[in-house]
Amino acid sequence: MKLISVNIGIPREVEWNGSTVTTGFFKSPVKGPVAVRRLNIDGDRQADLTVHGGESKAVYVYPTEHYEFWRNELPEMELPWGMFGENFSTEGLSEESVNIGDSFKVGTAEFIVTEPRMPCYKLNVRFSRPDMVKRFMASRRSGFYFRVSKEGEVNPGDTIESLSEDKEGVSVADIITLYAFDRGNLDLWKKVSKAEALPESWQSYFRHHFE
Repeated sequence: MKLISVNIGIPREVEWNGSTVTTGFFKSPVKGPVAVRRLNIDGDRQADLTVHGGESKAVYVYPTEHYEFWRNELPEMELPWGMFGENFSTEGLSEESVNIGDSFKVGTAEFIVTEPRMPCYKLNVRFSRPDMVKRFMASRRSGFYFRVSKEGEVNPGDTIESLSEDKEGVSVADIITLYAFDRGNLDLWKKVSKAEALPESWQSYFRHHFE
């Protein structure tokens, strides 16, 4: 497993459907070393802290393997690393293989998987396509967030080392499936309900729908 690219950006204003939108979605690859803090990566900022950022969403991870799919879906577009707003473009991790609560070490920093990425309309803005959020969700290629359990430094090319696997075995893909594709799956809900590392906002959402 490997960190292919580290991507950062600060919020910018863009025109969308006749109005001005402020978004931190635009990320660009940078050279290391890059310092990772509790709430974000040095040089990176989120535009709307009510729904983005925070400890459970400090670092957004997106598998580079997904880019081949999107290049086939969107052949007219250039898709550099960071195009999906991710901080870490990675190799060897996937929504199916990564569990909520799994921990990893990259460089001198350590991380815990918290939740999948649920896109907002600003994904449409980034791609200049009104259907991008719908396509993104349908693909099930959400990526996922890291919480920073130990601050440190990372470099593009660093090995991603698995430190521990969460004992409940609730994958990122399980959360996506229960949220968007199989909301009536009581067995999956029972499994997901045991994922203690899942942020309280997600736990409350699922309790509301199943209890």
